Amino acid sequence: MDNLDKIFKAYDIRGIYPTEINEDIAYKIGRGVAKFFQAQKIVIGRDNRLSSDSLFAALCEGILDEGTNILDIGYITTPMFYLVVAKYDYGGGVMITASHNPKEYNGFKVVAAQSVPIGEETGLLDIKKIIKKLKPIPKPVKERGKIEERDALDQYLKNILRFVDIESIKPLKVIVDTGNGTAGIVMKELDRRLPIKVVQLFAELDGSFPNHQPNPMHPEATRVLQEKIIRQKADFGIAFDGDGDRILFLDENGDRVNPNHLAALIINRFFRNAHGKISFDTPSSWIVREQISKTGNTPICTKVGHVHLKDKILREKAIFGAESSGHYYLLEDYSVESPLFVFFKVLELISKEGKPLSALIKPFQKYYIDGKIFQVKDREAKIRKTEKFYKKAERVSLYDGLTVEYPNWHFVLRASNTEPVLRLVVEAKTQKMLNSKMKEIASIVEKK
Repeated sequence: MDNLDKIFKAYDIRGIYPTEINEDIAYKIGRGVAKFFQAQKIVIGRDNRLSSDSLFAALCEGILDEGTNILDIGYITTPMFYLVVAKYDYGGGVMITASHNPKEYNGFKVVAAQSVPIGEETGLLDIKKIIKKLKPIPKPVKERGKIEERDALDQYLKNILRFVDIESIKPLKVIVDTGNGTAGIVMKELDRRLPIKVVQLFAELDGSFPNHQPNPMHPEATRVLQEKIIRQKADFGIAFDGDGDRILFLDENGDRVNPNHLAALIINRFFRNAHGKISFDTPSSWIVREQISKTGNTPICTKVGHVHLKDKILREKAIFGAESSGHYYLLEDYSVESPLFVFFKVLELISKEGKPLSALIKPFQKYYIDGKIFQVKDREAKIRKTEKFYKKAERVSLYDGLTVEYPNWHFVLRASNTEPVLRLVVEAKTQKMLNSKMKEIASIVEKK
């Protein structure tokens, strides 16, 4: 059971297949989840990674052996999975995915009713304890559960299309890179229903992700997309991660749009005077916080990760939420991740205002922001060392890693909850200051 401690993360269960996550562990997780929820029926979805089918079969066996029924919704995106659990009041669900991780990974995202994510503070540790105490079930099992299959695509499209003003959209050309992941299923149908020209890249489902990593935040992952945008003179482009819950925008010049700037644009145009609460994570740009306040809303800061953001959105009834990694949440969409809501709103803005995406974003490129990843052994020791160096800063917080703020610059240094690295985000009012502070912090963290 040593692997259990390694694969149970802050937000989900994740590891390398088959050395860390395999069918034996999937079966036990199925039994553990069934015992934890004590629900009549659990929703199961999966991405198209090469190991997802076999892990799905083993997970289901564990759930069925505990006498719990299963609703199998097949190959789907994570937002589709969330919608089914939340809208139709199921007691819980499991999505088989490793999201943006490389092809050798797989895992399980566990949610309760209303698609509330189950993290280490809200149940994952309990599930792990249950699994460690499991005893073999005598065969044959007398009262096994049953599996019901259902296609969720039409339900998802009907739900998400209520957020778009189709009549206002002009015949724009959009290049869409779904990276051989399940977002390709959704975009194929949207191409038929929207008055735009969609050029799909890597639409075929292929869990080996042969064309690039399933993480659009990696610069190399969008190289082909950038070339296509320029060559075909497209209005803009979008890229999804492996399970379709993260979206990255590229403007008409093929330049990557910082998710902070995109969030600021959406808040500025669509949540003005909404008088609600809007959520953002600790590494977010100052521009996001400023736009929330300037539009008459209340800023709510959360720790990084969908577990924390979703929890606050539900507790605070936040009308919108944005993560600096390209995840967006909408209260009206059952408070789940809604990348297509943001996609629709960009289509509407370009169509109605007659401006390219670069011009729409430009007013929000007020600050200079950059990041760096550190491969270090003792992450917490490095954070403590950095905190000591900046102890006289105007503001120092350990709410989510280390946040340090000065009038002209600030940074967040935190241990990743999905990878064994330290992540640094620095923002400043000038490029010169940004460069200087990036070097300064790096010298502290990298010094042995």
